[in-house]
Amino acid sequence: QVQLVESGGGLVQPGGSLRLSCAASGLTSDYDAIGWFRQAPGKEREGVSCISRSEGTTYYVDSVKGRFTMSRDNAENTVYLQMNSLKPEDTAVYYCVADVWCSWSKEEYDYWGQGTQVTVSS
Repeated sequence: QVQLVESGGGLVQPGGSLRLSCAASGLTSDYDAIGWFRQAPGKEREGVSCISRSEGTTYYVDSVKGRFTMSRDNAENTVYLQMNSLKPEDTAVYYCVADVWCSWSKEEYDYWGQGTQVTVSS
């Protein structure tokens, strides 16, 4: 049984930082991509970033480039999303996702975590 468990969300002031974690279990090696999507109130769910577990290649949506960094610890089956210089518009529920390869289309992903709330506010 596949499980993706997110942690690390919370309330932070603008300009602050948070690190999200996604602990994956039950994934076969075919599922090489782990990513993050987010959904703000009243908005569509959008892709934020993705990493190839085997190669470490990372992808980011333009709005977070230079501020967010994904990394992985394959020994722990965990990926991380370091979020710096956070803005109020980053406020959303962040979901960890997994599939065979990285995609910006939410319909492509077979597995989703429950989500973790990130709120950026003064």
